[in-house]
Amino acid sequence: MLGCALGIGANAATMVYVSNADSKDISVLQLNKDGSLDLVEQVPAGGTVMPLAFSPDHRRLYASLRSQPYSVTTFAVDQQSGKLKALSTAPLADNMANLATDKTGRFLFAASYTGHKISVNPISSAGLVQEPATVINTGKNAHAVGSDPKNRFVFASNLGSDVILQFKFDAATGKLTPNTPPSVATKAGAGPRHFVFHPNLRYVFATNELDGTVSTYSYDAAQGTLKLKGSVSAVPPGFKGGAPAAADIHLTPDGRFLYASERTSSTLTAYRVNAGTGELTTIGNFATETQPRGFNIDPQGKYLLAAGQKSNGLTSYAINPKTGALTPLRHYGLGSNPNWVEIIALP
Repeated sequence: MLGCALGIGANAATMVYVSNADSKDISVLQLNKDGSLDLVEQVPAGGTVMPLAFSPDHRRLYASLRSQPYSVTTFAVDQQSGKLKALSTAPLADNMANLATDKTGRFLFAASYTGHKISVNPISSAGLVQEPATVINTGKNAHAVGSDPKNRFVFASNLGSDVILQFKFDAATGKLTPNTPPSVATKAGAGPRHFVFHPNLRYVFATNELDGTVSTYSYDAAQGTLKLKGSVSAVPPGFKGGAPAAADIHLTPDGRFLYASERTSSTLTAYRVNAGTGELTTIGNFATETQPRGFNIDPQGKYLLAAGQKSNGLTSYAINPKTGALTPLRHYGLGSNPNWVEIIALP
């Protein structure tokens, strides 16, 4: 279990936030320089809390409740301790599986798997989420939504329709307009889920939940369009334990290594990224927490933290800077059904 952190605030800290759906709270932890974790506090969320998103300046944390009434709570983040203080709650358009802010922090995007839609909520100058201003019906099972690094375009995966929707984004008004073309198709039955942009803005990588793969897309940053290049497996070779269920995906900050979680085998797959071609080379499959829905990488690219929905815990890993291989450091107990991991560096 986790020990209490002492003396936080004397120096800048790296903080970890994990939403625990069934215990309806958020674990706030400090990530130390040796990769160990200290518990700072457990914060009640008021419902089944799942997706989390930070404002670009890390002063606000937005937490979505997937129990009724569907809503998002804005938390203030203490810039010394990392502790949370609830400020306000605003309605969401549906049961939302994913949240993300635009790069200015003025708009909150949300995707509804069960409601087959995405939405845009304005965010006030004080960082408080307002009522939904835009709701767009999508194909089946919208799962993730977010803007490109330059904040000109927005993308939304539709897991049940095997497409990623492509929008032009007006950062002044929050308006979304279908791009040309309005979507890019995956392999039939793949089930696109989460996606991440390479730092060089030439490639996007996405997990496909239903066939257990990771796809590489070439990205036209001027036009805001994707083109599918190919896919690699996220399932360990020879695994026969059931249907794939790929989930989360993250890059190291330097873009050299990519990681994807696969829930059926309870593994993390590591890939080496060719920055010139977008090609992924599998480094290895690493056992992790049971049913790893969410994980993340610290801002320095030194540690990976993976949460297990069925193990009610989290394991920290050291990332080998030369090979990208993962070395487990320690398991920590959390709340019930931990599912989303966010990591930030305080000023």
